[in-house]
Amino acid sequence: MTQLAGRRCKPCEGGTPRLSAAEARALLRDTPGWRLDEPGGTISKVYPFRNYYETMAFANAVAFVAHREDHHPVMIVGYRQCEVRYTTHAISGLSENDFICAAKVDRLFGTPGEDTEPSQRP
Repeated sequence: MTQLAGRRCKPCEGGTPRLSAAEARALLRDTPGWRLDEPGGTISKVYPFRNYYETMAFANAVAFVAHREDHHPVMIVGYRQCEVRYTTHAISGLSENDFICAAKVDRLFGTPGEDTEPSQRP
């Protein structure tokens, strides 16, 4: 588990600089399984589940984290998977908050950084 999951998000204002590509790649190493979708713009990860109920329970747990951190992802919810995408809209790019929340979502899933098949999940 990375130390990012134990941190809290800080408010980002329009004057807050977005992360450089090098900074984003460095933080990506602390969030295994997440990918940089656009250079410096978005990170995402797809989480697999056995069924829709588990998928929705996870999506609701992510929503609770988002509410507590006041940092909200885009989620694409399907029958057996949920894709989570982070970016910081206020700065039109990535901030450390995106990676903090990514680590917290991994902690929710219970297998940080692993691409585990649904049948292999506890």
